[in-house]
Amino acid sequence: MKYFKALLFLLVFILFVGCKKDEYKEFKKVPEYIAHPDRTHKAYYEAYDKTLQKWGVAYEDLYITTSKGIAHVLVSGPKDGTPVILLHGMSASSTMWYPNAKALAEQHRIFAIDLIIEPGKSYKTANFKNIEEITAWYEEVFWALKLESFHLIGTSRGGWIATDIALHSKRNIKSLILLSPVQTFMWIPPSTDLLKNIFNVFYSKEDGVWRTMETLSKNPSKIDETYLAQYRLGLKNDTVEKFLPQMKPFPNNELSTLKMPVLVLIGDDDMFNTKHTIKLTEKYLPKGRGEVISNSGHFLSVDQAEIVDKKMIDFMKSAETGD
Repeated sequence: MKYFKALLFLLVFILFVGCKKDEYKEFKKVPEYIAHPDRTHKAYYEAYDKTLQKWGVAYEDLYITTSKGIAHVLVSGPKDGTPVILLHGMSASSTMWYPNAKALAEQHRIFAIDLIIEPGKSYKTANFKNIEEITAWYEEVFWALKLESFHLIGTSRGGWIATDIALHSKRNIKSLILLSPVQTFMWIPPSTDLLKNIFNVFYSKEDGVWRTMETLSKNPSKIDETYLAQYRLGLKNDTVEKFLPQMKPFPNNELSTLKMPVLVLIGDDDMFNTKHTIKLTEKYLPKGRGEVISNSGHFLSVDQAEIVDKKMIDFMKSAETGD
């Protein structure tokens, strides 16, 4: 009987470890649109994979069926690490986190989700009526991944969506980190950089992309050319015009209901934010903290990757320990 109990315990242990190891096994089958893409998408997917060579840490691809199509998620980091969800910016994909993935995944389990209406490896089968449906779509993905407690990081438009999720989600969001969030605390201020982007319609696609990078980054030469090549191919899926008007700054009384620790980082040459963003963060968010990162623009996660990575990691640690 003694040996039988020991054998039974060993069997249960093996089954438990095995299930834990293949927790997302059902999402690892490569869908047809990735395995055999049409000519239009083939070049983009190849460029996407090439950018991932800059990821710096091992990753897994997950493909999750949702009500609006298939969500593609990049997962990295230790399986027992605290989950961190990454929401990318406008006209981009999860590969934009290539300067930050390695540092963030050292102790955390990161989940970078390709927004289904943007360039990336997610595949849309139904249209979205409004941006609220986008927030609901992310909730579907969280549910499929069984993520009930996590840190949430969003940049640019991803920062706006992350704030909307934090305001309405019933999940335990340990901390919220916003990197140059667009129209979250204030309207986009008029500037020469904004005007420069408007006039990009008069330039070739190649020149227009570089002019845009010059307005978004303090030092655009730091942006990896591999990523830029992917970015150019993905511009055809741009959805800024459709949803940007729906992204209005959140009322201060709504922001004040955010009870989790919130960190807002903006660049000192940020086209979408000013020091007023930091003032609003610290005035209305109960646990809000804001900071201006020197020598950086809207792309502060590229311009000052090491500094931003450290601030994010330290902030998540303090949120977990309560310091």
